[in-house]
Amino acid sequence: MSAPGDTVSPEPVSRVGGALFRSGRARRDVLASFLARRGWTSAVLPYPGYARGGSTRVLARVVLAPPGRQPSEVRGVTAWHRLVTLQRSRVDVEVTAEGQAEVHRVRSGPGGFVDATLPWALEPGERTVVLRVGQRPPVEATVHVADPGPRTGIVCDIDDTALVTGLQHPLRAAWQTMSRAFAQRVPVEGMADLLTTAHARLGGQGTPVVYLSTGPWNFCGPLARFLARCGFPAGPLLLTQWSPTPQGLFRDGRTHKRRSLRRLRADFPDVRWLLVGDDGEHDPAVYEEFAREHPGHVVAIALRQVGLGAPPAPEGDHHGPVPVVRGADGHALLERLRPVLASSTP
Repeated sequence: MSAPGDTVSPEPVSRVGGALFRSGRARRDVLASFLARRGWTSAVLPYPGYARGGSTRVLARVVLAPPGRQPSEVRGVTAWHRLVTLQRSRVDVEVTAEGQAEVHRVRSGPGGFVDATLPWALEPGERTVVLRVGQRPPVEATVHVADPGPRTGIVCDIDDTALVTGLQHPLRAAWQTMSRAFAQRVPVEGMADLLTTAHARLGGQGTPVVYLSTGPWNFCGPLARFLARCGFPAGPLLLTQWSPTPQGLFRDGRTHKRRSLRRLRADFPDVRWLLVGDDGEHDPAVYEEFAREHPGHVVAIALRQVGLGAPPAPEGDHHGPVPVVRGADGHALLERLRPVLASSTP
């Protein structure tokens, strides 16, 4: 499994983005000093990771939290509340795993993120790593460990693919996202059945499932609970940072998805992917580009049609040797994917 910077070149630094990033970091440092005098300390917000072979990717974020309160325990608030966090970089975090004697110390980077690849060979299935910072109680993060060897996995978008967002109406989508708790959100019709059936046909437990979205990391916990509540197969979420970075005002959605797919290809070199998304934003172009560059690593592309007045799905559409299916919901996509799933069954 590759280290975070092995598969892609560094992003260019933006003058405006870099200035705003430095300014924001200075303001956070001032506020952090103020809150530290009132007993706030660094705490770990765990995210699900993944592993295969002898490498384990651990994901988390370090934020400031009041005494006696873990940030992962916050439930039932609207989304905009979750965007108000005080992340902390340059904080040491101890990481251990079940069945592993080694204790690794990693350091949070920009935005408070921990993205570490550790040399642990974990048994396939859902495993647990434990993260500790300072005198805080340890917290647990799930790691989804894939079976070794050639197989087919699933990459799935979230907004308007798994979760009804309505991004074709940006203002309405933004209002819905920010004003409603995730417990009130609804899944896209049939998509949980599609992914559950595909996951079972492709091998079930040990078959990698990854949710790839341009949504912010602040929503990771409620999104994971939403997917579980609606019957989607479990898997790590790869999200983005919604704040100024040294590269720009906001992370570019297409760039995030491109880089994530390339990282998955490097981390799972024997896996072919079923790419599931929608035609409302970047998915068609990003998936087509990846299939064109790496046709041996894509088994099919499935796109939910969300555009107003979308034309009927063409029959026999392909990007080179990679079949592309389209449909209004998960039920329609599943019917068109059955031949692909039958030919990809282990």
